[in-house]
Amino acid sequence: MQYMVVIERSETGYGAYVPDLPGCVAAAASRDETLRLIKEAIEFHIEGLREAGEPVPEPASIGELVEVNAA
Repeated sequence: MQYMVVIERSETGYGAYVPDLPGCVAAAASRDETLRLIKEAIEFHIEGLREAGEPVPEPASIGELVEVNAA
């Protein structure tokens, strides 16, 4: 299963969240560490949903880079 992850850079590092899994977030100083942590967070989030007897949302979000003229 693959979920889209949004990664944002900040002044102190990186943050990530999963639009299809509200509340599933991670943050770290490096992009690589943030990706590692968000993967763990997704697995933990899904495990928690299953243990609670709640449905696991199917991946539905997609991402696209859009080039714009900002002149």
